[in-house]
Amino acid sequence: MSRPRPGPGIAAVILDFDGTIVDTETPIFEAWLAAYRRRGGSVGLDEWQHALGTHGGFDPLDHLEVQLGGSLDREAVLAEVKEATARGCEGQPLLPGVEALLRDARALGLGRAVASSSSCGWVNGWLERHGIRELLDVVVARDDVRKVKPDPELFLLAAERLGRPPASCLVFEDSPNGMRAALAAGMRCVAVPNALTRPLERPEVDLVLDSLAERPLAALLEALTASAARA
Repeated sequence: MSRPRPGPGIAAVILDFDGTIVDTETPIFEAWLAAYRRRGGSVGLDEWQHALGTHGGFDPLDHLEVQLGGSLDREAVLAEVKEATARGCEGQPLLPGVEALLRDARALGLGRAVASSSSCGWVNGWLERHGIRELLDVVVARDDVRKVKPDPELFLLAAERLGRPPASCLVFEDSPNGMRAALAAGMRCVAVPNALTRPLERPEVDLVLDSLAERPLAALLEALTASAARA
């Protein structure tokens, strides 16, 4: 039996991590939400969205301190949030379809990368824990670049390390910041929003899925090829 062939022009897939491979975003938001409430503060998704898919776009400590109208024991808040985040993320599985997509990409001979605005330690730790690091050729994170999403630098570096032109890369993202970064890099982009990011306004992308398990990679590539032909 002959090996299936990728869609024309697609040479690599690049996945975001937080919210796309593992839903770490919900436990992080819930940990901060609890910390706010314990101190009489509040934070809404309309404000928190500026922290999704990026780093440094929204400082919850500054935001909470302004609400309280006085000084804040920042170390105590951070320790509390870190502990709650660890508990919340511990039980999070791989999101549906992630492993199958990476295995399909490998079978098709496509390059495979993760590009994340989180730290290398955070991303690689979870990839190893879930047993999928070996399915990836490249992992790039905020330690590797000067600017994170929505700047395209992470995606461009991933393409460079994969040895693939940016235009031949297909990105899978859950957050609007990540989608903007992929499009700015000149890459095709599939949105896979989760419960936290689904309500947010997103840029126009090539395809929107409810889950990576919605259809096999080969079918996605066919859909993208057909969409490009119609355009």
